[in-house]
Amino acid sequence: MHIRPATIADIPSILALEQQSATAGHWTEEQYRQAFRQEGGGRLVLMAEDFTPSASAQQTRNRACTSISGFLVAQHLAPEWELENIVVAPTARRKGLGERLLDAMLAAARRTNSTTVFLEVHESNAAARSLYENAGFEQTGRRKSYYTNPPEDAILYRLTLG
Repeated sequence: MHIRPATIADIPSILALEQQSATAGHWTEEQYRQAFRQEGGGRLVLMAEDFTPSASAQQTRNRACTSISGFLVAQHLAPEWELENIVVAPTARRKGLGERLLDAMLAAARRTNSTTVFLEVHESNAAARSLYENAGFEQTGRRKSYYTNPPEDAILYRLTLG
């Protein structure tokens, strides 16, 4: 598993992964394009990819095949960060990939001498809430019926970096 900065060429993979997760933030292709064009590098977009042996001997000699297993999008508004989206492919869940993506984002936040990371999550997303709480995030509030289709509260979390 390899975590790397995403590129604009990754947008089709991001959109495909996002559609596999009901609780993901669903952005348009243009919104992702804008994230890559943002002035001053205010957004961090990370990709998690698997390297697997290629099927043919010719491919094996040249390179390994890769598959995208997850991504993360965060925004830096100094001195704070907001985790906007994190998605792990259904086949890659419960293997520590979300934790690795989150750790990479938190490392980037610490390198910018930021003070706080914020996020919001569907109340019913127990796996994500556990991930955040295990990383030290604390629940700070609730937004009633924030999500639609179906209506659901958003749970707000905060992590103070130190």
